[in-house]
Amino acid sequence: MPTSLAWPHISVISVIDILLVAILIYQFLVLVRGTRAAPMLLGVATLGLAFYFARLGELRTLNWLLSTLLPYIVFALIVVFQSEIRHALANLGSRISLMRGSSSVADVYDDIVLAANLFSQNQTGALIVIEREIGLRTYIESGVALDARLSYDLLATIFRPSAPLHDGAAIVQRDRIAAAACFLPLSMNPVLSTQLGTRHRAAIGITEETDAVAVIISEETGTISMAVAGSIERDLTVERLRERLGNLLRRYAPSPMLPAPVEESFIDDEPHSSQSSSQSSLLHRQDAASRAGRED
Repeated sequence: MPTSLAWPHISVISVIDILLVAILIYQFLVLVRGTRAAPMLLGVATLGLAFYFARLGELRTLNWLLSTLLPYIVFALIVVFQSEIRHALANLGSRISLMRGSSSVADVYDDIVLAANLFSQNQTGALIVIEREIGLRTYIESGVALDARLSYDLLATIFRPSAPLHDGAAIVQRDRIAAAACFLPLSMNPVLSTQLGTRHRAAIGITEETDAVAVIISEETGTISMAVAGSIERDLTVERLRERLGNLLRRYAPSPMLPAPVEESFIDDEPHSSQSSSQSSLLHRQDAASRAGRED
């Protein structure tokens, strides 16, 4: 009478171990799918099968050759898959930071919303890139280093049309503006609309290569747009921009008080009346001096 086959004893730890290995393999396949690493992975699998059959068939010469090259193949794989490994570690770090909680640094991205509102009203072109998990050091070095605290006034000064730094992008790291007038890679996506200019294509290009968030204000129309993950959202309102930044940066973004127009602020605010009169008189004296210099 044939004996029935007994199922091996599987503990809970063994099940967890198998599930973790399956998740790692699945995440790795998702990571390399559709990238240049996919055909390279096929070549690595071919070498692995060759090594297995060489050991199985006792092919001593081939086995010796593969055993000799195996330590160097490991280093070669690290070099070949460095981009994928970097992205995987960045994703892992971002998930750990989410589990750890919000950052202790105060949220100062309301200044970006306020500056975007100003630029939209004045139709001032601007491009602000916010760094997230993947570093932007290469692009920071292409511009003028600032390392200054992020503020509404500083953004308004940088993107003033007569300022020497208004061309290019301002890159924000946490609560600081790392650099201004930075050069960004242009997107070569043929699907993009022909109405998009260089500023919008640069914003899409940087979000295609990194996980940064780019805020764009059109110089022609004053519309506010935002690029993330290689796609662009156009014609955003100030409230919608604040909401999207809060979601993408995983921070609560309170509603900022939008600044009133300059004319109304000087009329309604009595304590500043003397200051406004002194400023206007100073401007009149400067204009008179400049006209006299031109007449001379």
